[in-house]
Amino acid sequence: WEMQIAATEDEFKWLLKEEVHSVLKQLQDILKEASRRFSMPAAGLESQLKQENFILGSSTMDQVKGVLTLQGDALTQADIHLKMAKSNQVMHFAFRDDKQWKMQQIQDARNHVTQALQLLSSRDESYHFRTGAEVNKLMDAVMLQLTRARNRLTTPATLTLPELASSGLMKMFTPPMPGDVMVNFYTNLSKLCLTVYQLHVLQPNTTKNFKPSGSSVLHNPGAMFELNNTKFEVSHVHKVECVVPWLNDTLVFFTISLQLCQQLKDKISVFSSYWNYRPF
Repeated sequence: WEMQIAATEDEFKWLLKEEVHSVLKQLQDILKEASRRFSMPAAGLESQLKQENFILGSSTMDQVKGVLTLQGDALTQADIHLKMAKSNQVMHFAFRDDKQWKMQQIQDARNHVTQALQLLSSRDESYHFRTGAEVNKLMDAVMLQLTRARNRLTTPATLTLPELASSGLMKMFTPPMPGDVMVNFYTNLSKLCLTVYQLHVLQPNTTKNFKPSGSSVLHNPGAMFELNNTKFEVSHVHKVECVVPWLNDTLVFFTISLQLCQQLKDKISVFSSYWNYRPF
């Protein structure tokens, strides 16, 4: 039994010295790849990020068509054709040349990856882990950043309709958006989504059952809100999206990294259970 404990102890020391660093190296390599996806340089231009065009599609309708240009975490152009429900005429909007829209979700996700990499690089090969608890603490900190990064891409912000109406996004287009149209962009997993709302003004005599709707990622037809003493109702909602392959890559990298962290924690807990009386 004594020998078995000694052997297990040696094995555990080896784990702390060798295997932990090998896993940390793997994690760093994977997350560097993820980080690179967020800032792919344009061919031949190291300082400039690659611009990519994505065609917005929907299988169900052609009321909204568009092309989005993504450069890192910024939408640099959005070219949108919208068929108005009432008049059936097609309207065309595009970003003004001097404007671009920061995709906050992508920016935040990238920042979390950077923080995870900083945590890992603070423990280089020469660093000696003394206890399993110390490794667990590092893994938990890295996992927290990766979970936050993933959640940012998978969970768009919820907004009220007045927040949407007064968002800076509405001021980016030429010609300016008419008062009865609102748009929103967000990412959901590896998809870039555009939602277009068509509105109509509620006449004062129809507002007896006016009920303003709350905060949501996607509002439904019939949702109501008030802005500058005017009451509106959403009459039509169009949602179109496109897949961004590199966002899909980063989500895969997050999953693999989280699994590696968890596996290392599991190994440490196996050893720790040998010594219930020792502070691993």
